Parts: sequence; structure tokens; C-alpha cells
Amino acid sequence: MTDKLGAGREIVRPARTDNPNAQIATKLRALYLSVQEEAIPDRFLDLLEKLDAVERRSMPDVAK
Repeated sequence: MTDKLGAGREIVRPARTDNPNAQIATKLRALYLSVQEEAIPDRFLDLLEKLDAVERRSMPDVAK
């Protein structure tokens, strides 16, 4: 079970030990939250910026 905190964060409560599905759900939720909090690598951000620049150059100007 989870409770909402401010800014979209949740408290992950331990699952009941007699329910394997609840244990799996709790572990998956904890993994998802930890991945969600990881920073985006600079290399990936640079690649996204380059792709955006190419996309902007390839689109015809609508104002013309």
C-alpha cells in the first residue's frame, strides 16, 4: 500500500508477507520510484538537443 506525499512522492509500505503478489507489487513500485528519481545523463540530453535542432531545420517555416 502507498500513501501520497507532497510533490508526487509516495511512501511505500511493506507488503504483507503472506501475499506474494503484494510483495512483487511493492518491490516493482520501489524500483520504479528509484528509477524515476535518477538524473538524465548529460550525453542523452545532448543527443535530444541535437535531434530537436535537426527537426527544427527540416520543418518548413509556416510563416512564409
